[in-house]
Amino acid sequence: MSDRPIFVTEPSLPPLDDFIPYLRRIWENKWLTNNGEFHRKFEAALAEYLGVKYVSLFTNGMIALQVGMQALRITGEVITTPFTFVATTHAIHWNNCKPVFCDIEPDTYTMDPAKVEALITPKTTAIMPVHVYGNPCNHEELRRIADTYGLKLFYDAAHVFGVRKDGVSVCSWGDLSMLSFHATKVFNTFEGGALVTNDENLKKRIDFLKNFGFANEVTVVAPGTNGKMDEFRAAYGLLQLEIVDGEIAKRRKVAEFYREGLKNVPGIRVLQDISGVKHNYAYFPVEVDAKQYGMTRDELYDKLKRENIYSRRYFYPLCSDVPTYRSLPSATAENLPVATKVAKEILCLPMYAGLTDAVQAEIIKHIVGI
Repeated sequence: MSDRPIFVTEPSLPPLDDFIPYLRRIWENKWLTNNGEFHRKFEAALAEYLGVKYVSLFTNGMIALQVGMQALRITGEVITTPFTFVATTHAIHWNNCKPVFCDIEPDTYTMDPAKVEALITPKTTAIMPVHVYGNPCNHEELRRIADTYGLKLFYDAAHVFGVRKDGVSVCSWGDLSMLSFHATKVFNTFEGGALVTNDENLKKRIDFLKNFGFANEVTVVAPGTNGKMDEFRAAYGLLQLEIVDGEIAKRRKVAEFYREGLKNVPGIRVLQDISGVKHNYAYFPVEVDAKQYGMTRDELYDKLKRENIYSRRYFYPLCSDVPTYRSLPSATAENLPVATKVAKEILCLPMYAGLTDAVQAEIIKHIVGI
């Protein structure tokens, strides 16, 4: 048993001494929020790093999702995935829209485009897919469907910071993408989020909506909210940009160590990198086949927990099984066979840049030694 808990994640932090000059500057400016110096610098630096035209910073990803739907004027029914964090579905609900659940692909856990068109009705106005665990969705096919039926395409991109496919930023896809900078993410600002777009007019509307709807000092153009990021987190974000590539490189080594150690374990399925994708190694999920492995996913989860190793059944339960949504017609297991199976078998192992070989070896030992 480990002497100290091994958690499923641990945030990457820049050197504290490097943050002090930024704090001094904030104290000198006495400008704590409302589009201050560091906010403006961080937006510009982030857009350049991500390879996109416009970024709007938010206090968290949930508010960004809600505002993004408002900015795109999404109404009625929204086709989404049940295999995601509940914030995705909650944002649809909070905008008085109806989530319609689509099943997922077994190899990427992302929305299955082949099952989308059957869910489209006259009330459908948008598709909200999720890039799960940093695996990009099948954007080409989802874009084709959205264009064919005149639907908005709004990506929950919380997991894909820095991810590129064929050299193109995944965040640039669709009409809009949402990023999360929560403490558990590859790139964090303690709490935070962003909306990403290549449309200048949409960027302006988003910025109005996240600041109470103000277009200027006396003009309110929409019933907005307060979603702004403050100067402290923006300054911290600038520092994080300096270290994030190194942290992703460390995460890759962690993923490679797991893959090597678990490659011959019967009943443990490990995902591999996708061709043409520059991954960020945000998570390390495995599927547990109870018949082959000899115990269920939940039994392995409990076993690791007894050893002070905290994995996570992520995403379980499905959003379609949450009481608020399980009565929806699309929420049945018959409609979602792949997602239902994966949710019962998936387990995310500890994954973070500071995870040592010795700790990983201990985790693998407990998985291999049934």
